[in-house]
Amino acid sequence: MNTVKTMMLLAALTALFMGMGFMLGGSGGAMIALIVAAAMNLFTYWNADKIVLRMHHAREVDARSAPDFYALVQQLALRAQMPMPKVYIIDNPNPNAFATGRNPENAAVAATSGLLQMLSPDEIAGVMAHELGHVRNRDTLIMTMVATIAGAISMLANFGMFFRSNDNRSAGMAALLAVIVAPFAAMIVQMAISRTREYGADRAGAEISGNPRALASALAKISGAATRIPDPVTQHNPAAAQLYIVPTSISSLFSTHPATESRIAALEQIARDMGGPTSYGSAPSVVPRSARRSALDPNARS
Repeated sequence: MNTVKTMMLLAALTALFMGMGFMLGGSGGAMIALIVAAAMNLFTYWNADKIVLRMHHAREVDARSAPDFYALVQQLALRAQMPMPKVYIIDNPNPNAFATGRNPENAAVAATSGLLQMLSPDEIAGVMAHELGHVRNRDTLIMTMVATIAGAISMLANFGMFFRSNDNRSAGMAALLAVIVAPFAAMIVQMAISRTREYGADRAGAEISGNPRALASALAKISGAATRIPDPVTQHNPAAAQLYIVPTSISSLFSTHPATESRIAALEQIARDMGGPTSYGSAPSVVPRSARRSALDPNARS
């Protein structure tokens, strides 16, 4: 059901893009918009991971350059019965993480240095299990494509504001309405996709790590810091925030994530359903013994 809903929302974004093209250029503009949307979808399908990772200046790590972090992700991938994704670290004090890639066979997970320094190993395991949940649920491609099309709608709206002829008053008013409404409509569709997906990834992360309260604890720790510490990527490209485990700014109207409190409550319910411990910290750890140093010793990640 979620897959059908997501595809319908993605189709709605494409229709918005075509509608903008029609408002600004008639039937010819709609056709051009359709071609551009199709080209963007195709390009994003093959290059989603490269686009996102280059945007964040992420550096790939392996068992030699970041043994603890790499071993943790490897253990989680084995528990999830998934192919081992590529692993990246982003030198950024903002505590966050994301996953990208067109499918589980071509996936990547990334965490910021700020997140690795702030959380305990079990909490990091919960976060990375959440990201692997996105990969297993095939969320990453859809969300990247949505961000691309939403950004294109805003760009087209800006072009329309400056280049639309005003010789026809009614057409000009329609174009102006499209310029104002379409970007907000795109944000609403984007928001609906991401909120649905975050709950699913939280549940998958709880199942993969076996410790939903570790993920809940991580969300509680990083939610405040993620909004206080500036993130240069989302400052220039706000659509990138939907990829993160926690948003970088709080907005009750346009937040791309459910409220952190709601996610924590859902994870607590999952923990009760799983018959786990009554408090965080007493569940069996999935973190390899070699990685059970405080915050995954930063010296091991360089």
